[in-house]
Amino acid sequence: MSSMFEITDLQKIGVGLAGFGISFLFLGMLLLFDKGLLAIGNILFIVGLSCVIGVQRTLKFFFQRQKIKASLSFFGGISIVLFGWPIVGMLFEIYGFILLFSGFFPVVINFMRRVPLLGTLLNLPGITGLLDRVAGDTRRTMDFN
Repeated sequence: MSSMFEITDLQKIGVGLAGFGISFLFLGMLLLFDKGLLAIGNILFIVGLSCVIGVQRTLKFFFQRQKIKASLSFFGGISIVLFGWPIVGMLFEIYGFILLFSGFFPVVINFMRRVPLLGTLLNLPGITGLLDRVAGDTRRTMDFN
């Protein structure tokens, strides 16, 4: 049985690298903004993203005219972290990340709501209202059922 699209080995590696990148970023923030862990996390995340969608599409994504402010904030934050100001750099990075990837939030949230254990947690009364505001209009996203 064939699926709608094939996932290459490079894409699988990219998902792993991006996952490790996010883990290193989280761990770096937990350990009082350790700049080494944050730098490694940033590099792994960007390399993983490049492996998943390709280098050309990654460059095209980050350097679209309407996303230049977000990209400058994101990459500026990475530079600030590398120069030794991890807290300030992470604030710039988070701002840029939200601007860059906010279009994907509704799809990700709706997908996570369908994951068995996580979906139960995300559908709790207080969390549902917050996620509905973050996701925006859920009717504009794809329904996976």
